[in-house]
Amino acid sequence: MRVPSRVPLCRWRCAAALALALTALPGLAQISNETLMQQVCGNPTPDVAALAQHPEIINFYLENDLVAGSDSNYTNGVKVSWVSANLKDYIHDPCLPRWVRTLNRMFEGVHPGRFTSRNMVVTAGQAMYTPRDNTATGIIADDRPYAGWLYLGLGYNARDARHMDTVEVNLGVVGPASLAEHSQDFIHSLRGIERFNGWSNQLHNELGLQIVAERKNKIWISDNKSGPAFDAISHYGVSLGNVATYANAGLELRAGSRLPNDFGTAPIRPASDSNAPLAEGAAARRLAGSALHGFVALDGRAVARDIFLDGNTFGGSHSVSKKYLVGDISAGLAWQWPGGKLTYAYYMRSKEFRTQSKLQRHGSLTLSLEY
Repeated sequence: MRVPSRVPLCRWRCAAALALALTALPGLAQISNETLMQQVCGNPTPDVAALAQHPEIINFYLENDLVAGSDSNYTNGVKVSWVSANLKDYIHDPCLPRWVRTLNRMFEGVHPGRFTSRNMVVTAGQAMYTPRDNTATGIIADDRPYAGWLYLGLGYNARDARHMDTVEVNLGVVGPASLAEHSQDFIHSLRGIERFNGWSNQLHNELGLQIVAERKNKIWISDNKSGPAFDAISHYGVSLGNVATYANAGLELRAGSRLPNDFGTAPIRPASDSNAPLAEGAAARRLAGSALHGFVALDGRAVARDIFLDGNTFGGSHSVSKKYLVGDISAGLAWQWPGGKLTYAYYMRSKEFRTQSKLQRHGSLTLSLEY
């Protein structure tokens, strides 16, 4: 059956994706009856209809240190994120479920009205951390603890042409309930790799909360009309919570053809989903046309707390003496086609604790699909 209107379908996907993602992401419903759409979402006002032209994006992330020939420290991370279509705002948009609008009232003052467009981001992810020696069954005193982190996140983006503000809340669990041991054992058994023997020493179960705020700024955009495009994007932010408390800042440089209208490359880092809402009057798609660009990025953090090094907040657990200043440098390529983007990046991270033997290296692969 022919879908009679792009806008109602887009807005229904927006509402459905948010509600379903928060209940284990069982799937997205396809509704093509315009009358039913108006019953579900109401009759969108003209400004909502204009914003809703922009489709949603789903991102799939995989980070692993296999590319560096290691299997330790931050050894694996996976995340899926759903980025909504543009919203009128977080509490009045008629195509958000009522309970979501009620929840969003807690964040009503997060992004003042000077921004031209907004969207929401829902994430689900898992990260795992291991020491270098996979054979030891006891605690390795001078190496990091075994740890896993399983979480759900809810983020809010607001932007204008040059700036984007993000607030993200991550809630999850650290410890055996994160299923990190089971995930690693499953993958290692599939690939015929020896299992790690010390997971019985991992951090204890603990509820984790992380609240992150970050601003991204396009501080330079080239005006070259005929050759490659260039831009520079800065960011700075803060994270609070028992999982991680830090302040960070960084810069990304991009060069290539038809740079996407977003705010840089998105690794598995809180508040890093840069598939921004589009400013009013922009083209209807974020990922339009075929293009290729390269990038180099820096991020530095002043770390007050890192549960994966400091150990459990409540009760005794293994811990190591962390470094208070940590930095990442990355470089990579992004290939874009109409409706999609594939990004690869290689990361080097400075030592995170005093007895760490060498720098951390890992690769990152991100697939973004617009629909």
